[in-house]
Amino acid sequence: MKPRVAITAGDPAGIGPEIAARAAADPSVLDVCEPIIYGASNGQSFAPGQLSADAGRSAYDAIVRAVEDAQRKKMDAIATAPINKEALRLAGLPWNGHTDLLAHLTGARDVAMMFYSDALRVVLATVHIALADVPRALTKASLEATIDLTSRELPRFGIAKARIAVAGLNPHAGEHGLFGREEETIMTPAIEACRARGIDVAGPFPADTVFVRARRGEFDVVVACYHDQGLIPVKLVAFGQAVNVTLGLPIVRTSVDHGTAFDIAGKGVADPQSMIAAVLLAARLARQAS
Repeated sequence: MKPRVAITAGDPAGIGPEIAARAAADPSVLDVCEPIIYGASNGQSFAPGQLSADAGRSAYDAIVRAVEDAQRKKMDAIATAPINKEALRLAGLPWNGHTDLLAHLTGARDVAMMFYSDALRVVLATVHIALADVPRALTKASLEATIDLTSRELPRFGIAKARIAVAGLNPHAGEHGLFGREEETIMTPAIEACRARGIDVAGPFPADTVFVRARRGEFDVVVACYHDQGLIPVKLVAFGQAVNVTLGLPIVRTSVDHGTAFDIAGKGVADPQSMIAAVLLAARLARQAS
């Protein structure tokens, strides 16, 4: 039996409904799973490209329904179209994106965002926070948890014992304290603790070269300190093919590698390839879990 994959349509004023529909009708998707779209309820309609609290609430409600069905085993996986974080806030919802919302809905304690592609795989140690807040958020305990989670989860993707690299926070990975001490006081102790538990992890390495090394096959995955440090290289080499996967959830969840694209919403020109890739990976992970 083919796995059932819930496709949440994202913010209904963005390109989510369009790419969700196109992915659900794609022959490669239909060949491997039964896609079910979770969109706006009660026949609601939304003006394309218009930010609103109602759109944020609609996107949230669709996610909640899909998660509940996945927890009840009515769905085998979830693939999510993009939501608008500002719309969530207008709706009075406190979450900064799918990752922390899904952790809340499923009760998962340790979760992480991974961007997966054949070209490059990156896990984020921090997600949607201001750059100025990253040094405070990046603690020895939090980095250890991210490395541990990455090591546990990568076998699901066909990598039995992942070779993990950790990118430094500061230029030149701090250069022995010349440009910051987080590498010495936080990151190296966390890496050493994980290595002592048998995890194949190394670093912290200068972020301006570690992604090149991973791309050339020296590492299977890079743990990045903050959002743009990790996503710029992924999107540079695999935009449209990369898939966002939430590690650490009790359910399978994948997503696209882009946002709501209000500027082209409703014009019929959105590229569904990342949505298709997200559904295909969700189906693959669901089959492995069954």
